[in-house]
Amino acid sequence: MKKVLKGCAVISFLISLSLPAGVLANETDSLKQQVKDLKVIVEELDERLNDAEMHTATDKLAFGFELKTTAWSTQYKDAIRAPESMTQMFFMPYNADNPMAGGFNGATQAQINQMIAGMTAMDMVPAAEKYDADNDIMFTTKFRMNMKAKVNSSLSFTGRLSAYKAWGDSTGVNFNNNGSMDNTSLDGTSASKPGGDIIHLERAYFNYKNSISSIPYNFSLGRRPSTDGPPLEYAANSLEGGSPFGSVINWQFDGASLSFALEDATNVPGASFKLCYGMGFESDYGNQASNTGNEQLKDVHLMGFITSLFDNDVTGVSFMWAYAPDLTDGFVGRTVMPFIVSEQDSDMDGTSEYHFDPNYGAFVSRTQPATNLGDWQAASLNLRTNVAESIGGIDLFCNFSWSQVDPSGKTSEIPMYKMLDQGLMTGKTEDGYSIWLGAVFPMPLDGKFGVEYNYGSKYWFNFTGAEDSITGSKLAARGEVYEAYYHQPIVGDNLFVTLGGRLYDYEYTGSGNPLAAPVKVSEANAMDAIFAQPDQVWNINLSATMRF
Repeated sequence: MKKVLKGCAVISFLISLSLPAGVLANETDSLKQQVKDLKVIVEELDERLNDAEMHTATDKLAFGFELKTTAWSTQYKDAIRAPESMTQMFFMPYNADNPMAGGFNGATQAQINQMIAGMTAMDMVPAAEKYDADNDIMFTTKFRMNMKAKVNSSLSFTGRLSAYKAWGDSTGVNFNNNGSMDNTSLDGTSASKPGGDIIHLERAYFNYKNSISSIPYNFSLGRRPSTDGPPLEYAANSLEGGSPFGSVINWQFDGASLSFALEDATNVPGASFKLCYGMGFESDYGNQASNTGNEQLKDVHLMGFITSLFDNDVTGVSFMWAYAPDLTDGFVGRTVMPFIVSEQDSDMDGTSEYHFDPNYGAFVSRTQPATNLGDWQAASLNLRTNVAESIGGIDLFCNFSWSQVDPSGKTSEIPMYKMLDQGLMTGKTEDGYSIWLGAVFPMPLDGKFGVEYNYGSKYWFNFTGAEDSITGSKLAARGEVYEAYYHQPIVGDNLFVTLGGRLYDYEYTGSGNPLAAPVKVSEANAMDAIFAQPDQVWNINLSATMRF
């Protein structure tokens, strides 16, 4: 545009040299007006070109943002833990002359097993200690930046950067006072649990679309959209957020999928079939035994399928199956443990002893698995429908899930778990199941009121650690969970507030943990509660969510 204006100025100057003086004044005014008009035209053209360039760019790249701030209030009632008389035994020196008068520190595996067996036989294992705990108020802010790029009709990209900050905390590492994976920063949960102000790559994958004969297919590769799957969208007041069912897998992972749209081929509304693959743990990179020639761990691969059996946008029926062979006794992560356990042969007699040291310095530990414990699989059937259109529609859903662990017969080689002789649950094949029911009702002023109930059996186990909760995944609970929530729009879909509450009523220990045999919370002793176990938990939350 500047070159055009300069050219106009030069032309006007040359014309002025060739005109008589009498005409010059009139012609100069005329030329000035022409230059002014030309300048307006050029500016309009420039604005149009900028708009066209911006339109072309945004046709291929789009951003979306979500900001959610939540106030949480949590009360733990009748939680259980080992009394101090029991936990101090881990730090007391072993007494070879009178083992029952000493502790576990410096004892071998056989000696510890003998002490625990003796305490059990003489009814010396103390009862678990009950306690209450309150966190009256806690604030969190969740930030998400969604990215979409359409290269052409066949190729597209989707990504998401996320941060989940607990107010007043930017460390990104939690003190693990209950032995829970919820307090460990894992690849599967790093972007989904409150922590520091670090931006995480939650999703990044491409989609390639084409067709085989008359059957459209979609191939996708990268960090998967594997969190917030159905039917979690009702409580989140959002569209369906991921592809695995939230009842079985709510866990970030990297992998691939290949899906086929079968509606036209089968004449069944919404029919589709998707093959899924994911990497849960890479054993030969970055770990203690990686590339040393002493590698004993196998990678953990996840695989399965998801199929839509029927979906006419009012009623839907879908099914999924997932399988993870060679499940490990943990995943790579970071946490701060209350004490440090080591296994070493200090007296050089050929047998290792266990040593326990309080972690007074709050040193951060890099956790990693040590043993492939066996196989895990799960299946889930999801049904949803919308009824009563005359009053705005009532959404109903129900989900039935099954899980199974098939142990390899090994116990964990992680010192703490090895000392307690813990493997995959009971060491035998165990089946678990889960039921999840919900209803969402339309309310005045475009509000929504929802109620949900779920139950997990004694041996129920899933991968739902990325659930948006500060009290643990409700869908991993071995027991009952009741939930209610109210969504009220403020500015359409762009800003809404939610008031919600949950009551967890745990029946068995170890929810969300495949290690050790579950026991009834009401019957647990101190050995069952080395790490604290919840009984009843109340959680009330109030949030404001902005999306655009």
